[in-house]
Amino acid sequence: MHDLGEATTHKSMTSRTYETLRNAIVTAHFRPGERLRIDAIKDEFDASLGAVREALARLTSEGLVVAQPQRGFAVSLISRRDLIDLTEARVTIELICVESSIENGDLAWEGRVLSAAHQLSRLRVSSVPGPERSYGENWHRYHERFHDEIASACTNSWWMKLRKQLYIQSERYRRLSGPLANYDRDIDAEHSAIAEAVLARESQTAKERLSAHLRTTTEILLASRMPFSADSAIGPGGNSVGG
Repeated sequence: MHDLGEATTHKSMTSRTYETLRNAIVTAHFRPGERLRIDAIKDEFDASLGAVREALARLTSEGLVVAQPQRGFAVSLISRRDLIDLTEARVTIELICVESSIENGDLAWEGRVLSAAHQLSRLRVSSVPGPERSYGENWHRYHERFHDEIASACTNSWWMKLRKQLYIQSERYRRLSGPLANYDRDIDAEHSAIAEAVLARESQTAKERLSAHLRTTTEILLASRMPFSADSAIGPGGNSVGG
């Protein structure tokens, strides 16, 4: 029984370390190409060496971290080519998931989509207490929930797993882009139009609007001053910009 308790504690610490480290990479706490020192991560995240190693191994398999021979681990580089390829893959998977979701979603699913869309739109126009960074983090959280909900009734678990992995990779690019307030884009209107088509069960229209939404985000990111590496050295891979 004691061994079982220790195993559960280790699994819990590994899971927490993995999620914390993944979030630190996605939110650009660790930048592309930055060395990830196991001892430093252990101290910063109050984790065991084993939990850090397992978390790094998992993140390596997901493409957020690369293992460098004789040098340990580093955050994966980003590139324009990788972003373009990532977008093509994400659009394909997102449209499959949304189409399945529209076909299989019930009234409870409709309620969740409506709620997520409403909360996301209200967040922008309401008075949000706290510093600007707190507001930004709230927006990212509700934004992720909106995209999760419109696809949540998809019945294929593998499509959903792939979808989540691609979303996380895309989120990393978005967080690295920095302020993009100068772009003429009504993100709220885009989200509302997508939700409207989804709730009306207009699959083709919903897919067209979602595809345009994701591709517009990529166009903005490609034009931003992100720390892109040369495409010959591709590593797999702010403010609200949608997508």
